[in-house]
Amino acid sequence: MTPGPIDIERHKRHILLKEIGGPGVQKLRASTVSMVGAGALGGPCALYLAAAGVGHIEIWDDDVVDRSNLQRQVQFGEGDVGQPKAETLVSRLQQAHPGTQAAWHRHRWSEGHPLAGRILIDASDNFPTRYALNATAHATGRRLVHGAAAGWNGQVSVFASGLQPDVPCYRCWVPETPPDAEACDEVGVVGAMTGMVGAAMALEVVKLVTGAGVPLVGRLLLMDGLSGTHRIVGLKPDRTCSTCGRTRAD
Repeated sequence: MTPGPIDIERHKRHILLKEIGGPGVQKLRASTVSMVGAGALGGPCALYLAAAGVGHIEIWDDDVVDRSNLQRQVQFGEGDVGQPKAETLVSRLQQAHPGTQAAWHRHRWSEGHPLAGRILIDASDNFPTRYALNATAHATGRRLVHGAAAGWNGQVSVFASGLQPDVPCYRCWVPETPPDAEACDEVGVVGAMTGMVGAAMALEVVKLVTGAGVPLVGRLLLMDGLSGTHRIVGLKPDRTCSTCGRTRAD
């Protein structure tokens, strides 16, 4: 995609930032991202990315909107109940931000489906999808922006093991599905926390595209909504990791 003239009025507040400026806005317009999950994390993340002028957003989700989603999935309303999440989110993105090209896939993504984006976004709610996205990101040399939320807590990180030496992949951090892992519909979650995580994921994408700041590569941002505190912990690569460990040994 070749960026055209910048809409100065629309993107003025980004242009005023020395870390982004006009060149950063052009980079955002030329960028492509693939997001798996159009729900509580994917919705706010996609809305902020489209508002920032990201050129192309690809969204995968096989679910439909349920009334129980409306407590946190603020991209949907009562009139959307029963409608496909991916298609409905893309429609909203196109209405609000016509400069962004958005594509939807009403399928559960798996490793057999190619992803168009240069940056991958894990807004899923299950470990098999997280592991598959991680493997794809590592094998194809792409960055993976990961987020998750449960209860009053959230987490965000960026995995880049296929691009940078001595940084972990997602499986280095979580080698196997935790024994106490529960399905999304079996645990409670504060709606505002999912919004915070989705916004933080979008922030990491903006940083990766524009080169601003220090992305969360090799670091994990932990949010505690009850205490109002955030902390960052370092993540280390695992030389025995089944996804990236063999590559490191070679």
